[in-house]
Amino acid sequence: MTAPSRGALLRMAAGAALISTTSIFVRWAHVSPTLSAFWRMAFGAAMLLVLLFARRQSRSFALRDYTWMLLPALAFASDLFVWHRSIAYIGPGLATLAANFQVFILAIVGVMFFHERVNARFVLGVALALFGLWLLVGTGWSSFTPQFRFGVGLGLFTGVCYAVYLLSLRRAQAVRPQLTPVRALFLNSLLSAAILGIVVLGEGGGFAIPDAQSWAALLGLGFFGQVLGWVLIAGAMPKLPASLVGLLLLLQPALSFVLDVILFARPTSSLDWLGLALSLVGIFIGSMRGKPAPVGEPA
Repeated sequence: MTAPSRGALLRMAAGAALISTTSIFVRWAHVSPTLSAFWRMAFGAAMLLVLLFARRQSRSFALRDYTWMLLPALAFASDLFVWHRSIAYIGPGLATLAANFQVFILAIVGVMFFHERVNARFVLGVALALFGLWLLVGTGWSSFTPQFRFGVGLGLFTGVCYAVYLLSLRRAQAVRPQLTPVRALFLNSLLSAAILGIVVLGEGGGFAIPDAQSWAALLGLGFFGQVLGWVLIAGAMPKLPASLVGLLLLLQPALSFVLDVILFARPTSSLDWLGLALSLVGIFIGSMRGKPAPVGEPA
């Protein structure tokens, strides 16, 4: 087997590291969860449009492109709506880890609708991931506030929304090959921003960004999380083995957890670190099945 390209390896690692910052930027922005999600997608769409012009890929989209991308956009807007609230309730690290349980949702869908088989390795992955999560939150569950418990549930439900996004995006790209990764990212960002903008208005909120820190956080959220990180990953993913892609993508929840501890002084015991490690190992094992999902935004 040909050795992986060092450049692709570095781009993949850099992209995964960059998207690990998204939950941190959400925490730094002094706006509501829905508004931070809206500006992430709006700024991301604007930046991706500039990139499309620079690459001379800005040809107009057909009505069918918008139609096929509507379900992925709705799913991803729901993902951010739920996940940003989970970040507020349980912190960036745990919320990101819980969202990555989407690999098991995808596996369940594969078994139910695509007649895929579950092997012993996958069962082991589920067991390790759930045991790791139990070490993180289960041992002290009765002492947590109702808000914290709700946040854990929201984090796991984020994985459901993200799984729907990945599956619907895969279908859209299969039917509309014109939806290259960057074009699909742009259209998804644009439509998701529109959906989230309607939700912001429905909540009775406005679109104002209150201070310089929030401007910086939201621009960083759009640039690093929505554009640069996934452009790097999109370019590197086809050149790397699936197992290596799955391993490097685990940098996102791992670094998010570490950054949560460093930047926000998250109380963390040795059992928490063990739980994190077991969950990451379980997620990695669970992700090593079938063809990789299409490139799309992380949660």
